[in-house]
Amino acid sequence: MSIDQALPDHALNARLGNVANRAESDRRADRTFRYLVTGAGLFVLLALTGAAVSMLWGGRLAFSTFGIDFLTTTDWDAVGKKFGALVPIYGTLVTALIAMIIAVPVSFGIALFLTEVAPPWLRTPVASAIELLAGIPSIIYGMWGLFVFVPVMSTTVIPFLTEYLGPLPIFGPLFQGPPLGIGMLTAGIVLAIMVIPFISSVMREVFLTVPTRLKESAYALGSTTWEVSWNVVLPYTRSAVIGGVFLGLGRALGETMAVTFVLGNAHHLTASLLMPGNSIAATIANEFSEADSDIYLSSLIALGFLLFIVTFIVLAIAKLMLMRLNRNEGNK
Repeated sequence: MSIDQALPDHALNARLGNVANRAESDRRADRTFRYLVTGAGLFVLLALTGAAVSMLWGGRLAFSTFGIDFLTTTDWDAVGKKFGALVPIYGTLVTALIAMIIAVPVSFGIALFLTEVAPPWLRTPVASAIELLAGIPSIIYGMWGLFVFVPVMSTTVIPFLTEYLGPLPIFGPLFQGPPLGIGMLTAGIVLAIMVIPFISSVMREVFLTVPTRLKESAYALGSTTWEVSWNVVLPYTRSAVIGGVFLGLGRALGETMAVTFVLGNAHHLTASLLMPGNSIAATIANEFSEADSDIYLSSLIALGFLLFIVTFIVLAIAKLMLMRLNRNEGNK
């Protein structure tokens, strides 16, 4: 005889009722949870769309007045009310590119040192120092860059680059100019110092996820530390590493205060990395309070929309690259 058959009718009904109530309560809780997490996901999309639409609406006067010329001209005349976004766009992309050229290999080296080379007693202090660097406000980097790094650039680095790289036939124009200290190269180096903690922290965390058995097997077959890092660690974490790199690139594209201090804030288009330039974020930060006309204010808001579009394109490219890598790995 089963337990249910041994129970009286009222006890069996009560038990079945409790089971039904528990199932209904679980369904309500699951439904509520699904609504909450769906709302959280939709909130991100709504906030993103709202920010883009509001900036597009605020910059509609500039887009309707200048049209495509707003993207292709270098004019920035507040008195004559003629504005073009080419110089800030160029400065934003160039400084971010310089930052990534420097930051990616350095971050890769830091992450490999902490996970594969450094003795155990040294890993925690160095990792803590990197996390501390990531928490320093950007204005501190800007002040350090202006008062400490710019004099070094003007007295040592720039004269060296001008003398030895300036005469080169192809890359020479990139390193020609007076030793001002401030400029796109300086801004790119400061940006690199800022994004290195973010990229290296991500790389370090993903390198730690590599199974120890894989690395020990490679070492057992006679592989060196470099071979293990290049042939085992990096392929295993390639997708996450690329994601961390583009995360740092997004930070570099939108950085404001540090770049404002050392970029020079000059609306001049030049091929030289040693000359002052401008960026989208620095232009908005410097001139927003001085916008004394509707077209001036609209042009600045339009710059914000363009920065939004540039960042969106970069992140979209990163997502496509990750999808392609995952697809290629699945085909192997």
